[in-house]
Amino acid sequence: MSGVVLVTGGTGKTGRRVAEQLSAAGSEVRVASRGGPQPFDWSDPDTWDAALDGAYAVYLVPPPGSGDVSAAMIAFAQAAVARGARRFVLLSGSPMPEGGPGVGQTHRWLRENTTDWAVLRPSWFMQNFSEGQHLATIRDEGVIHSATEDGRIPFISADDIAACAVAALTGPEPLNRDFILTGPEPISYDEVARHIGEAAGRPVAHRRISAEDLAAWYRANGRPAILAQMLGMMDVMIAGGVEDRTTDGVRELTGRAPIAFDAFARANAAIWAQAGNTLYRGVACPLCEGPADGQDISGEPQARSRSQ
Repeated sequence: MSGVVLVTGGTGKTGRRVAEQLSAAGSEVRVASRGGPQPFDWSDPDTWDAALDGAYAVYLVPPPGSGDVSAAMIAFAQAAVARGARRFVLLSGSPMPEGGPGVGQTHRWLRENTTDWAVLRPSWFMQNFSEGQHLATIRDEGVIHSATEDGRIPFISADDIAACAVAALTGPEPLNRDFILTGPEPISYDEVARHIGEAAGRPVAHRRISAEDLAAWYRANGRPAILAQMLGMMDVMIAGGVEDRTTDGVRELTGRAPIAFDAFARANAAIWAQAGNTLYRGVACPLCEGPADGQDISGEPQARSRSQ
């Protein structure tokens, strides 16, 4: 494959890692974001042409917000095809099937209208605890709030998601399918708290709350009511077992196993080792590329709807 690889959401959890891994592999990379060197805004088509100039492959990361993202993404993909882009890798999520609301519509459009595409559907991000919505309460209170009860999630590292994206963007042949991406084992939030506490050398507890209280907490931290309710319902679905599974998606794409949560916790122990000085205060959706308002704090977009 030759030509520019365009990375939208290029300062988010996976986007910046995709750009770094592509650059390390010698690919020509263009990072597109609202505040980056290549200005890009999903809501402003005037920013699209410059971003797409010379692009052969595109990493598509849904725009922030809780509304319908499909219209802007499909319009952008159409513009990309018209400008000569041929390969598309879409970041979706494990609960979002082809044809479903939001990014599921983009998934369907890619399958029906392009000949070289892949859709990555990762489970919840490990980085929710080191960069996302749980960091502040872990560092300041030694607590992780959830309404997941004993439900288990096969948390996946953003580094593994990025490696899968790079493989899909640079591989020799079209993949033309979706991949549900998980870590190596599903674990509960009780187990997450234990791993983080052991790694950090301080007590960390999983505080079980109701979905209603969780939604109220999200609203109190600045999330729109509809997004807060959606996040609460996601935890209810987890409690019911919707994410209690694993797949071989990471190995299929990269040839290696995904990182386990205990290894992730040990590698990030210093982040949680002491309270105070919390850098990230936004509240992201647990399946999201970054935090939800899209602004940068220490290089992270400060929120999105959905992370994952």
